[in-house]
Amino acid sequence: MGLEIGEKVPQFIVKDDQGNDFDSTTIIGKKPVVIYFYPKNFTPGCTKEACDFRDSYTDFKDLGVEVIGISSDSVKSHTRFKNKYRLPFIFLSDSNGKIRKLFGVKSELLGLLPGRETYVIDKKGTIQLKFNSLNASKHLGKAMAKIKELAVI
Repeated sequence: MGLEIGEKVPQFIVKDDQGNDFDSTTIIGKKPVVIYFYPKNFTPGCTKEACDFRDSYTDFKDLGVEVIGISSDSVKSHTRFKNKYRLPFIFLSDSNGKIRKLFGVKSELLGLLPGRETYVIDKKGTIQLKFNSLNASKHLGKAMAKIKELAVI
């Protein structure tokens, strides 16, 4: 089923891009967070999406927001991806698909491709936006618009 707008994100623990255990409660529920799920490191669409978030990362940080990218890629792959494109935010390795399943991110193209979905979570840990589109270039704008809307509230 997956998580929906208005629901709280439950705790999860997964490896980050440094190989350390990342406990979601260290960030989620303490500050606003943008989590974006994407299919695969180094592919054109995923690289564009990551670089879009990189190029706006200062704007997110200025609003007190953390950005987290999640895919099934290995810790090693995430480290190479971050280094090659100078990506300043957290990447999580969901190699067994548990986090994707927890959030309910659906596969695309008849189940052949992991889905691309972005979540905006407020500082209380509640989902405020759930956006699904294979079009990588639309995710940053949707996330930033929702973050700015929440900042006014």
